[in-house]
Amino acid sequence: MRTIRPAWLVAISIVLAVLGFVATELTSRASLPLPVLPLSSMITMGLIVVVCLILGLKVRRWRDGNREKALDPLMAARTVVLAQACAYAGAVLFGWHTGILMDQLPTISMRIDLGVIWQMVALMAGALVMVVVGVIVERFCKLPPEDTEPPVKPRTKREGRGEEEFA
Repeated sequence: MRTIRPAWLVAISIVLAVLGFVATELTSRASLPLPVLPLSSMITMGLIVVVCLILGLKVRRWRDGNREKALDPLMAARTVVLAQACAYAGAVLFGWHTGILMDQLPTISMRIDLGVIWQMVALMAGALVMVVVGVIVERFCKLPPEDTEPPVKPRTKREGRGEEEFA
């Protein structure tokens, strides 16, 4: 399984920001409300972050030497997958709401109610927390290199190419 690449997270956020910007333009032309998640979604985001962090801390505790209980390898693999999903979902949500906010920036001075703007900022902050926790928990699940393996010796260069050495 590959580790999370920060460049992919940034690329996902940029693509979703463009899509969010375009979606906002289209919904405003059709006189529809902004395509923003409700604040109640912060509860779900928070639960995902807490569960991911708890499972990650269990794996980290086992990795750091507290091995009183056996660690289920399937649970550890699921924790890594949850951490990656948390990071990618956070990148998607951050990009989407950033695009919507970029579309709404020129009209902020004309708005009477800034509640939607603060709602987007709160969702963006929650999304960043998801990304950070996902990346950190994935690092918790990474095993350190084994110390018992013998070090690899570098090859010595032969002086005579193609010639065999006889004793």
